Amino acid sequence: RAIEERLERGEQSLLFLNRRGYAPLTLCRHCGHRIQCPNCTSWMVEHRLMRRLACHHCGHLEKIPEKCPECGEADSLVACGPGVERICEEVQKLFPEARTVVATSDTISNPAHAAEFVARVEAGAIDIIVGTQLVTKGYHFPNLTLVGVIDADLGLEGGDLRAAERTFQQIAQVAGRAGRAEKPGEVVIQTRSPGHAVIEALVAGERDAFYDAETEARRQAGAPPFGRLAAIIVSSEDQSEAAETARIIKASAPQMEDAIVYGPAPAPLAMLRGRHRQRLLVHRVGSGGDIQFVQILAAARKEFSEVVAKLKERVQRS
Repeated sequence: RAIEERLERGEQSLLFLNRRGYAPLTLCRHCGHRIQCPNCTSWMVEHRLMRRLACHHCGHLEKIPEKCPECGEADSLVACGPGVERICEEVQKLFPEARTVVATSDTISNPAHAAEFVARVEAGAIDIIVGTQLVTKGYHFPNLTLVGVIDADLGLEGGDLRAAERTFQQIAQVAGRAGRAEKPGEVVIQTRSPGHAVIEALVAGERDAFYDAETEARRQAGAPPFGRLAAIIVSSEDQSEAAETARIIKASAPQMEDAIVYGPAPAPLAMLRGRHRQRLLVHRVGSGGDIQFVQILAAARKEFSEVVAKLKERVQRS
């Protein structure tokens, strides 16, 4: 209804979803197979505009198969989940007369495309923008009075320490696109977690309260800025080699009262561009003792260099 009102008044709307492509997952409804990148532990994203499956980590591209590569069943592959292209498709079905565009790094890939996009919006040639973080800052469109945030809690998933602050910042930025001139703006947020501290703070406009709560949570956990965290990533084309090297580095770490080395464990992206990845996480509580913290990292670097030298020597001998 909010979009209809803007169309009737000749105003513009922005629908924000920080997910490029048409769908983040392609699934076989016959056998359940999910198409994964051959080089990374990530699902291939369907980009319907270019009729390809793409990996957003290494850039690998494939044609969209006509049948399941696992079971061979024809016409069994379905696109699961929303991307901006899918949202745009749904908008065009609901508002066929509206002039709708997708604004992502796929469609605005250079300064010339960006200038053309801005000129069209400013000239009133676009009614509805469906975009990613590309449109969250730096643009001033006086006639844009509605912002709709889709899957607002998407960025809160994954366990990143900075997920809450990044989500708050991003949504606050995109919300700021609405009503930047004389006309008042409205922001609509879609979420599955209305009780989450980030969503509540955004709705209430309580930036300082969110900051205070996040600061206290980090203080209790000894997380930055009340502690130090450093990730040590070991990668290799050989999975067992990466795991063994990470274990050697862990064993070489100096023992210190205020520092803990967690892991090794598979990194959040366990394989990237064909290389298997193991992660060690160094955590030191408190704001002092940076020298000891650096000592752990230096020891890990030294041990890694020695391991690499031994591996090279082994390869030369063989």
